Amino acid sequence: MKALMFGWEFPPHILGGLGTASYGLTKGLCKQEDMEVTFVMPKPWGDEDKSFTRIIGMSQVPVVYRNVEYERVREMIGHLMEPEMYFHLRNHIYADFSYLRTDELGCIEFSGKYPDNLYEEINNYSIAAGVIARAEHFDIIHAHDWLTYSAGIHAKQVSGRPLVVHVHATDFDRSRGNVNPQVYSMEKNGFDHADHIMCVSEATRRIVIEKYHQDPSKVTAVHNAVTPLEPSILAIPDKRGVKDKIITFLGRITMQKGPEFFVEAAYKVLQKTDNVRFIMAGSGDMMNQMIRLAAERGISDRFHFTGFMKGNQVYEIYKSSDVYVMPSVSEPFGISPLEAMQCGVPCILSKQSGCAEILDYAIKVDYWDVDALADAMYALVTYPAMHSFLSEEGLKEVSNIKWEDVGIKIRGIYNRLLSRM
Repeated sequence: MKALMFGWEFPPHILGGLGTASYGLTKGLCKQEDMEVTFVMPKPWGDEDKSFTRIIGMSQVPVVYRNVEYERVREMIGHLMEPEMYFHLRNHIYADFSYLRTDELGCIEFSGKYPDNLYEEINNYSIAAGVIARAEHFDIIHAHDWLTYSAGIHAKQVSGRPLVVHVHATDFDRSRGNVNPQVYSMEKNGFDHADHIMCVSEATRRIVIEKYHQDPSKVTAVHNAVTPLEPSILAIPDKRGVKDKIITFLGRITMQKGPEFFVEAAYKVLQKTDNVRFIMAGSGDMMNQMIRLAAERGISDRFHFTGFMKGNQVYEIYKSSDVYVMPSVSEPFGISPLEAMQCGVPCILSKQSGCAEILDYAIKVDYWDVDALADAMYALVTYPAMHSFLSEEGLKEVSNIKWEDVGIKIRGIYNRLLSRM
C-alpha cells in the first residue's frame, strides 16, 4: 500500500511537536507490511532521515515549464531530488502558473517555516500538490494539520483516492477560543472533504465533532507515541552544575501553553523553600511578559530563560531536571512529557492535555489551579520516595508507548477506507 503524506515539518528541522509526531508516525507506519510512504514537505534541507520514507520537497516541484539541461538540474537540486524525478514531475504540470514567482527550474520558493506570508505558502503548496498527485501512484492521501488540508483536498480531486486528515491541533487549542475565522474555515473545509479524520486525543476528537459539526463515525482518536532514545542521547550527562532542585517548563511560550501558571506556581513554591531553580526553555510571544512577571514576583534570581532549544539541547535540559511541568491550557496531545519520562523525570501535566488520557504515572492538575500545581512541584522536590516512584514507573510506562502500535492503528483505518471503494 502506498500513502501520499502531506506535512509541514520533519526532523531535524522542527519548530514544535508537529515535526516530531510526523517523523514517529511515518516511521511506525512504514514498519507495517508492504507500506510505503512518500512524505511531502515545503522545503527539505538535505539532512532528513530517508532510511524508511521517500521525501519530496515542494521547493523542488516544477509548476512552470523550464527547458533546462539534466546537468543543471543535478547541480541545483541533486542533493535533494534525483534529476529524473524532477523531469517526471515537470511532465505533469497541469496549468499556466507563469504568474507565480519561480526560480530557474520553474519551482516555487518555500521558507520551510511559518513566514508572514503563510497563507500564500499554503496556497502555493496546494498548487504543487496538484503536480505530485498527477505524477505519483498512491492508494491513500494523509494530510497533517490545517496547513496541508487544501493540498490533500486537491490531491483527492485529482486522483479520486480517499483522504485522511490528521488533527494535531485546532485553532480552538491555539487561540484559547479566540478563533481566527480564516483558519477555522480552512480546518472545517478539510474535515468536510475528508473520508476520515484522525485526532491525537479524545479531547481533540470531541472538539472536531462539536465545534466543526463532524459525523462522530468518521472521527477517530489516535494517540501519539514517542521514539526510543538513541544511545548518544542516553549517554548525555547531567550538566546542572548546582545542588538546587530544578523544575522545568519546555515549550512555546504562548498562551496555549499556560506559562503564566508555571511562573505563579514557582512563586508559591519559593515561599516554602529556597533550594529550587526554575527553567523556562523555549520562545514565543509571551516570553518578555514572563520575564517581567518573574521580576514582579521577585524570583528572577531563581529563574532561567534559555530561549529556543533543539536536538540534544532538549535532552540536556531534561537530564538536568528533577521535575517537568506542562501546564497547558489546551494541549491536543503533548509529546514532551513522554520525552521527559524517558529520561526518568517525573511529570506534572494539566488535565487539559491529551497525553494525560494515556499516562497513569504522572501528576495531573487543572491548568488554572496554581495552588495544586505548586503543591505537586513542592512534593516532588521534597519527598524522595514519591519522586523515585514516579521516575521509575513513568519510565516503564512510556517504554510501552510505541509509534509502531500507532502505525498498526492507522494502517487499519487505511484498510477500512480502501475496502469501501
